[in-house]
Amino acid sequence: MANENSKEINLNKEIPEEVSESLKTLEKAEFNAYLVGGCVRDLLLNKTPKDWDITTNAKPEEIQKIFPETFYENEFGTVGIVTQSENPTLKVIEITPYRKEAKYSDKRHPDGVSFAATLEEDLSRRDFTINALALKVKKQKSKSKNYEIIDLFKGQEDLKNRLIRAVGNPEKRFGEDALRIMRAIRFLAEMDFYAEGRLRHSDSEANEPASGWKIEKKTEEALKEKKGLLEAISKERIRDELVKILMSKHPDKGLEKMRETGILRYVLPELEEGWGVGQNKHHIYTVWEHNIRALMHAVSKNWPLEIRLSSLLHDIGKPRTKIGEGPDSTFYGHEIIGAKMTAQILARLKFPNKFSEKVFKLVRWHLFFSDVEKITLSAVRRIIRNVGPENIWDLMKIRFTDRVGMGRPKEEPFRLRKYEVMVEQCLRDPISVSMLKIDGNEIMKIAGIEPGPKVGYILHALLEQVLDDPSSNTPEWLSENAKRLAALPEKELKNFGEAGKEKRENLEEKEIEKIKERYNVK
Repeated sequence: MANENSKEINLNKEIPEEVSESLKTLEKAEFNAYLVGGCVRDLLLNKTPKDWDITTNAKPEEIQKIFPETFYENEFGTVGIVTQSENPTLKVIEITPYRKEAKYSDKRHPDGVSFAATLEEDLSRRDFTINALALKVKKQKSKSKNYEIIDLFKGQEDLKNRLIRAVGNPEKRFGEDALRIMRAIRFLAEMDFYAEGRLRHSDSEANEPASGWKIEKKTEEALKEKKGLLEAISKERIRDELVKILMSKHPDKGLEKMRETGILRYVLPELEEGWGVGQNKHHIYTVWEHNIRALMHAVSKNWPLEIRLSSLLHDIGKPRTKIGEGPDSTFYGHEIIGAKMTAQILARLKFPNKFSEKVFKLVRWHLFFSDVEKITLSAVRRIIRNVGPENIWDLMKIRFTDRVGMGRPKEEPFRLRKYEVMVEQCLRDPISVSMLKIDGNEIMKIAGIEPGPKVGYILHALLEQVLDDPSSNTPEWLSENAKRLAALPEKELKNFGEAGKEKRENLEEKEIEKIKERYNVK
């Protein structure tokens, strides 16, 4: 039951009206109704729940009778209650009858789902103690609290001690659904974030330092024992849990625990190849440490999944390409091998094609950087062509994570800032005659002249006028003035053209100076 030291949850402020009304409607119809699972856990952790789950002793058809608008299209008995909420996450409230589950012959799905008679049966089938909590709103306020926490498996104690523990027999829990193995790792990565906050407990402990989360000993032993069952789990489900780990605040902790327990070889065995593999004089960390540190820099910047995953995999080809040992060892071609490995990983885990193509490009071309004193704009344009203009700035981010992963204090030194200037130069539309809505062939046709320098003079003379008045850049205006310019003596026309060319060069130089100033590059 409720922890005597718990601070009171403010039901009015912390539980949305749509959820409260759903609970009240069930109670008015003389059914039991409880908040259950992750939302209760999050409330006790002073965190706003992402999802609100309600469980009840009412059957699906009974639930549908007491709510005006519902839908029921699943095998688990969950009924969706349609609300009038403007909040997208509250437009549908899910209510599920107490459930008990049959055997899991395929280690993935229960052979059948049947409704349970009691809340106790429902809670006992759940995965971890911190998720096997229920909250009951009392009909009448008591002197202490107007709700009750139902805690049959010491979930509140495990929350306080930051412990991930299976409900009941851990080997049985993982044997029922092997995906719970990945969920345990995911909770370790996600829940470690809560160590930065405080559990709802006594005020006297409010200033104690927060410690990280751990997996309870017997639960971790069961993880190791049952990890082979992951082979029976669909790659899509494993991918989804891996994505949640990577998008957590502490994916490093999750990946390290996967390596320690042997789980990683069923998910990302290629990544484990970097464990203990030393690098050369340019690196102070092993390949494994470098990849994890690169990932964590992406996490610190709150960058999206494709940047996090590319940072993690960018050097995955190094162990297979290493030649020699010590400070002069080499990894020639590791970006090519790594890109092929990345493509295989993403295909195996069923990532979408468009996403996979982008990550492949970021890994393949992450070594684009060279000496900016020697590199040319044409070389930069080739890199942009290789990854696509839409991906070039994300490629720069991979370079930043790579650099920080090497142990360098600055993610963006002068040399990288100068490269950014060159990238922006290449991406912007240059000030040139190509901006004109007329070309040389059209001028020759309109003016009745042959190919030669005169065509160029006319184009640059037109450009000078368009730079002064951009609204004149229309086919009609340009055609009329091309005829007028063509009638001028070639010497006079050349002077007009040279003036236009000089203006273009001056304006171009000013634009480049603005870019350099933005990146603090002189």
